[in-house]
Amino acid sequence: MATMEASQEKTGLGNYFVANYPPFSFWKPDYLEAARSALNSAPVQGTPLGLYLHIPFCRKRCKFCYFRVYTDKNAREVETYLDALAKEVELYSRLPIVGGRKLLYVYFGGGTPSFLSAAQLRGLTDRLKRFLPWDGAEEVTFECEPGTLQQHKLEALKEMGVTRLSLGVENFDDKILGENGRAHLSGEIYRAYGWARDLKFDQINIDLIAGMVGENWDNWKECVRKTIELNPDSVTIYQMELPFNTVYSKEIRVIGGDEPASFTVADWPTKRAWVSYAIDELAYVGYEVSSAYTMVKDRRRCRFVYRDVLWHGADMFGTGVASFGHASGVHMQNVDSWEEYVGLLEKGELPLNRALPVAREQRLIREMILQLKTGRLHVPYFRQKFDTNILEHFAAGFGKLADEGFVSVGADDVELTRTGLLNVDRLLPTFFEPQYCGTRYT
Repeated sequence: MATMEASQEKTGLGNYFVANYPPFSFWKPDYLEAARSALNSAPVQGTPLGLYLHIPFCRKRCKFCYFRVYTDKNAREVETYLDALAKEVELYSRLPIVGGRKLLYVYFGGGTPSFLSAAQLRGLTDRLKRFLPWDGAEEVTFECEPGTLQQHKLEALKEMGVTRLSLGVENFDDKILGENGRAHLSGEIYRAYGWARDLKFDQINIDLIAGMVGENWDNWKECVRKTIELNPDSVTIYQMELPFNTVYSKEIRVIGGDEPASFTVADWPTKRAWVSYAIDELAYVGYEVSSAYTMVKDRRRCRFVYRDVLWHGADMFGTGVASFGHASGVHMQNVDSWEEYVGLLEKGELPLNRALPVAREQRLIREMILQLKTGRLHVPYFRQKFDTNILEHFAAGFGKLADEGFVSVGADDVELTRTGLLNVDRLLPTFFEPQYCGTRYT
């Protein structure tokens, strides 16, 4: 463990968070025919279907953000995008891959979905539900930036059927929020949260980021204390990373060093210590571990359908500019430019850019590493679905992680230790196939 720990002290450039497998850099336009074939075929029986909607608008671009977002679009351009998004969902609704399935979950992500007005949200929802209704969905998640919320907008979200409201709080200190490019202030957090509580959303989640520029131990403890005081249904905590296309990472490259004098990002051991502290404090008041990033008050009520079914091989239509999706064993991603996205949909074409057909072994690895993020693997699940004993098939990898104190291995379960939970994303490449090791993840 010491060798692995020493190599990961400083927060350097590059993606840390593992969101999929095989890595995105291996998805190519050459494989688009496989994507089209999957979409034009009947679905695999029993596979759930979800819908992701990318709303790419923001008041400001956070300095650590690596998503496709826009801060310069006027009202007419926003409407143009929403028309394109509705058209994309309509095109998907006509494909054989739907196969009569109902949506199990819907996820509005961004960007800032709450950037849209209440009227825009209602109009978009009415159009989308004509093509893929979600009245029977188990979960509808909506990401919010606190400063964009008003009571009437939250009322609109409730009418839309939103079951989980996710507030991007990140930190409670106005100076740190400002330094990191966040658009909201701490007072707006409390105002938005109060309105949401009054409207009785099924689940309110608060996002925090450990390791924002300017953060220290005192600030972090205060953030945890204020989070507990709010008493949300769930808390998601990310460790700050520096992917290649963020404002901060560009500053690093311009200066030419690993860490410029103008700002510092906490090293990985510090960020892991902060997350561990938060887990302890939240557990003390009754929260439970739901994943390496998430603590919940009541596991029976606080479900993460989007996360869990996707990590168990669900299909998902990824709609919006640069969005990722998956259908019948094929990964796919949309074009990542505004002009091309809107242009293709105006012509009535799905805006796909690249894809990757995923072999059986890769699907096994994908599900295993993503489910490991929950803190536990149930061995019989993989035996039943893939006819594989993962403890035997990946014996070397599990043995290595067990020797280093990251996992404990039983007859039917693999469990991450606390150390493993805090390190999980850098452990997952242990199980990558050789051709995907040591490559750029994006």
